[in-house]
Amino acid sequence: MSMTSRRNFLRITAAGAGAMLVAPQMVLASVQSDRRFVFIIQRGAADGLHIVVPYAEPAYATLRGPIAVDVSAGATGPAATRLDGTFALHPSLQRTARLYAQRQALFVHAVATPYRDRSHFDGQNVLETGSNAPYSVRDGWLNRLVALVGPSRAQAIAFAPTVPAALRGKVDVASYAPSGLPSAPDDLLLRVGALYENDAQLGPLWRSAMSAHDMAGGTRAHGDAAGLGKVAASFLARDDGPRIAMIETGGWDTHSGQTARLAAQLKALDAMVGALHDGLGPVWAKTTVVVATEFGRTAAVNGTGGTDHGTASAAMLLGGGVRGGRVLADWPGLRPADLYEGRDLQPTTSLDALLAGAASETFGLDPQRTGASLFPQTRQTKPLTGLVTV
Repeated sequence: MSMTSRRNFLRITAAGAGAMLVAPQMVLASVQSDRRFVFIIQRGAADGLHIVVPYAEPAYATLRGPIAVDVSAGATGPAATRLDGTFALHPSLQRTARLYAQRQALFVHAVATPYRDRSHFDGQNVLETGSNAPYSVRDGWLNRLVALVGPSRAQAIAFAPTVPAALRGKVDVASYAPSGLPSAPDDLLLRVGALYENDAQLGPLWRSAMSAHDMAGGTRAHGDAAGLGKVAASFLARDDGPRIAMIETGGWDTHSGQTARLAAQLKALDAMVGALHDGLGPVWAKTTVVVATEFGRTAAVNGTGGTDHGTASAAMLLGGGVRGGRVLADWPGLRPADLYEGRDLQPTTSLDALLAGAASETFGLDPQRTGASLFPQTRQTKPLTGLVTV
């Protein structure tokens, strides 16, 4: 983000407003679009085979051994939710399963960016910049989406300590990171506001920060995923709030002890999705949420009950306007000859195509133009359509 080289930003720590805000201009009253688009990134390479389980695949149970997800109810806990005759959803994703039953969630399997070299940093850069190769593009595809929709129509915000690469670029965006520490007293905030009142540089920034503080409505995240989802919903549900948002999640790198670790990770993600759904209320009908990761994990379990860096994974599309209740998959199979380089789920669907299609249909944009703008290095990729009701 070019913002980091500029001086027109303000950081408010927990000593100030109970949050950290990086906001060149947190003025959102000019928003005209009534659609919302939320990108949730799973940093660390989430295991799509553990999330959307190909239980009918003959090779699955053999490859996964002790970490294979049980699709039948038993003493160990709830069973995975069968989505169709091939795939099941991990049992931790109970709210997500309900959305699927209501046809407000769909899953895309064997999906990947153009990146193939299994480095977290490089893979995340390709995912966030929408490029073919790491560090070949300076701005992010989500920032380009703000520009394409029109900054006067779609203000954007990242719920993260700093603006992630996907939102960096020519269009100014905000970053809001809720703090688990106690909020500053109102008296202190008033005193600081009075101190900055006549300062030409800090005065407008402080007022912008207080606007964001008020927009949060006193909602606190307390460091948990559900709280962060609630905070995000408090911004997005407002008539004068942002229309494009990004939420960061981490901890998806499960080299060992994957069963318990991913169960906890997915439970937290499910709680975040549930908080977004509940907090947005009627606005959920106009919201599209995309959940994706930089790459998947190996098809086979390793010696420590985990999986290593892989290639294809699974992505989620959630929202009141999503044409859900289905799994999109050009399924490659899991036999040795089917695997990418003999070890990974073979990618058969472009993540760029999914993102371009979901974004264009959410905002009523031309899919081809959107794909070319958001992913200029893969413009030959045809965006997926029929994902969101326009």
